[in-house]
Amino acid sequence: MNGPRRVATSGLLLLPSMLTILALCAGLSSVKFALDGDLGSSLAMIGAAAVLDSLDGRIARMLDATTKIGAELDSLSDAISFGVAPALVLYVTLLDGTNAGWIVALVYAVSIVLRLARFNTLLDDDTAPAYTSEFFVGVPAPAGALIALAPIAAYQQWGDGWWSSFWAVAVWTVLSAALIVSRIPTLAMKTFSVPRRMAALLLIGVALTAAALITYPYVLLIVLVAAYLAHIPFAVRSKRWVAARPEVWDVKPAERRAIRRAPDGVRPGRSAARLGLRRPR
Repeated sequence: MNGPRRVATSGLLLLPSMLTILALCAGLSSVKFALDGDLGSSLAMIGAAAVLDSLDGRIARMLDATTKIGAELDSLSDAISFGVAPALVLYVTLLDGTNAGWIVALVYAVSIVLRLARFNTLLDDDTAPAYTSEFFVGVPAPAGALIALAPIAAYQQWGDGWWSSFWAVAVWTVLSAALIVSRIPTLAMKTFSVPRRMAALLLIGVALTAAALITYPYVLLIVLVAAYLAHIPFAVRSKRWVAARPEVWDVKPAERRAIRRAPDGVRPGRSAARLGLRRPR
């Protein structure tokens, strides 16, 4: 009686690893499409790898299927999909296949590997305050790959220009690598929450994003990259605010934002009492 159920459960537990393998295949396929001259499909494959990478960890936690081998597989997949593959795509396209372009591609690929190695070591740090899990150290690998590939999106949308010149792409790629290995804090997606009153606006935004993805996919990628880069100063300021206030380290992000918006820095009512903070008289 329990045989079919046990098989089904085992299949569900393998789902996160299946998504990781699909992300790896998508990342490698981007190189194939770039070699074929189909840059649109190449970018789409990197985007698909980023979406799959964001899903596998969440599904693993939902199913309580997190394993050591799954974590190692995820890191290796990220190194290839967001490190090696974008480096090769850039090298065979806008970096012109030159020796200098190969050096730039190597710098980018190495930055992704270093960032993933640091991320794995931080996972084992049990001494870090709880709030640090709300921030990434540096730009995550999927976002870093999309940032580095933004010149290809501009080239696909507007053709040749300064954005597709060798030196502009080389400088942009190196700057992307610097953001990836930096210690600049960036927000993790799990910190975002949408109030119920904003649900309708969120759905409208999703519809507009879907329409842009179909009609102007390259412009959408550039806008998303610009928005992501614009959020970095906010993330830096947010982490500094939290780090300077140990009393709010264990407070949920949404509640913490309410505290920051309060005129005296403390949300009225139960939060102030629970945090042991006094209102100025």
